[in-house]
Amino acid sequence: MNRREFLSAGAAAGLAAAALGPHVAGAADAKPVRAGLIGCGWYGKNDLFRLIQVAPDVQVVSLCDVDRRMLTQASELVAARLPSARNQPPRLYGDYRQMLEERDLDVVLVGTPDHWHALTMIAACEAGADVYCQKPISVDVREGEAMVAAARKHNRVVQVGMQRRSTPHLIEAIDRVIKAGMLGTIGHAEVCCYYHMRPTGNPPDARPPEQFDYEMWTGPAPMRPYSSMTHPRSWRGFWEYGNGIVGDMCVHMFDAVRWMLGLGWPSRVSSSGGIYVERTGRANITDTQSATFVFDQPKMTVTWQHRTWGTSADPVYPWALFIYGDRGTLKASTERWDFVPAGRRDAAIGGKSVLEPDKYPEEKTERDFEPHAALPNRRHMLDFLAARTNRTRPVADVEQGYISAASCILANVSMQVGRTITLDPATGRLVGDASLERLLARPYRGEWVHPGGSGEWKPWERDGGLSKS
Repeated sequence: MNRREFLSAGAAAGLAAAALGPHVAGAADAKPVRAGLIGCGWYGKNDLFRLIQVAPDVQVVSLCDVDRRMLTQASELVAARLPSARNQPPRLYGDYRQMLEERDLDVVLVGTPDHWHALTMIAACEAGADVYCQKPISVDVREGEAMVAAARKHNRVVQVGMQRRSTPHLIEAIDRVIKAGMLGTIGHAEVCCYYHMRPTGNPPDARPPEQFDYEMWTGPAPMRPYSSMTHPRSWRGFWEYGNGIVGDMCVHMFDAVRWMLGLGWPSRVSSSGGIYVERTGRANITDTQSATFVFDQPKMTVTWQHRTWGTSADPVYPWALFIYGDRGTLKASTERWDFVPAGRRDAAIGGKSVLEPDKYPEEKTERDFEPHAALPNRRHMLDFLAARTNRTRPVADVEQGYISAASCILANVSMQVGRTITLDPATGRLVGDASLERLLARPYRGEWVHPGGSGEWKPWERDGGLSKS
């Protein structure tokens, strides 16, 4: 960490800590933050551990997961992070509704698969908790609308896990490049991901493990035959549970561009793609997809491209954003940024992610730990806690999460219907294509009731290039 990075990160963290008021460690009248986690998988635990690190007065009261083994493991890990003098053993639940019936939580973290975000987040708001919800906030547009409405109705603080907005080196790039006017007039941005992250296996149907409640895990989503790809992490390879690479990876970088440039809703969204190379696996999301988002204020375009095969166009920036101005180009990722002035490569400047390898020794043995994301996640939690104390909107407020997620979802809808979608950039509402309204919500299964009304969008049933089922 250089001096500039140290001062920038330290000042921001100090401001966030100061805003916490009585929740700062050592305050005589500190009130414990009673927290619960719904979804004890990889990033659910990751978010909880970062909360524990920045909120010394946190009490982990409840844990919920439909996999009893995962639930038990999470409880054991919490006990290792929080000594008994600070925390009693958390209550364990297999149904989030029973957990929330207690109505004794200040904070609920939602770390479920995407198809569960809406129902759990809304229920937590109704139970009087503030919510930290993983991205993307929803799997369809109407869910996102209902989530914003619930947060506002119940006056809850909702932070979405789009931690690029709390990333020190990206904040530095904004200050040194964008705010300094070094890009000049900006007319275009590109966001991309070339990770080979789409599951390619083809395991047979199987009986769900005894400790795993597959019926509850599926919840409002369509019931697929269980296979080893379903749980715990390969579910992202199926339209039934998410929105493909666009919903998973584009939403991060697209949201970062929106935040860095102060963009709202796009006015037009279009996309095309399909399964062009990885044709033999069980997954049904695209392996190749492009999308274009057109903005009117300021006038510019943002394009997305992913391939889960082949090589990256820029090996230094395989998952990244590129902002183009007439005076130069800004490249940025989760790990670094570089600015190259037009015609002056010798005058390039840059920075790298801020790491804290020795500050939290427990991270050295944490499974699937992401060093580059640790500090941004901690700062995102600090921002969330400060917003709770001050009853203000956090940096990744639910409405910002809704705009970014809905824009990405509409790209998938555009791909399905094969035409451009036009929006009112002031409201995000569809313009001149009433037939698309039915595709803004997915049908829910069984007893589950969609919070935003019924819909007909079934991306998993699309034939042709989009899906094979």
